Amino acid sequence: MVDITEKKSTHRTAIAQAIVKVSSQDTIEAIESGSVPKGNVFSMSRAAGFLGVKKTADLLPDCHPLPVEFCGIEFQVEDLEIQVLVTVKTFYKTGVEVEAMHGASVVALNMYDMLKPIDKGVEIYHIKLLKKTGGKSDIDNS
Repeated sequence: MVDITEKKSTHRTAIAQAIVKVSSQDTIEAIESGSVPKGNVFSMSRAAGFLGVKKTADLLPDCHPLPVEFCGIEFQVEDLEIQVLVTVKTFYKTGVEVEAMHGASVVALNMYDMLKPIDKGVEIYHIKLLKKTGGKSDIDNS
């Protein structure tokens, strides 16, 4: 792990995305109506994403355990695509970019798992950092 003992804590925010694409409008309707056999896709995936964010340091050996002071997960449906947006905030010595991207990945994987019984064409793509603030530099890829 990188030595961060001399770094100062600052307010840090990261926003990451994942795109989940389904193969039919019937799948979108099942998600929105709550009729997916495995349950409420958005609620379950949001809970999985929270766990993904919190467990990042347990799974990625170079990530520092850090206090997650906020995690927000939003879904935006457009045609056959669902954009997953994960926002993570902390006041700490190191950033939360990996936590946000890990959370977006876990949300997308959970959605895939819940939807695979009704849609064999689900795809996950464009997992990426959209924005980060705090630390040495800010990034805005949105």
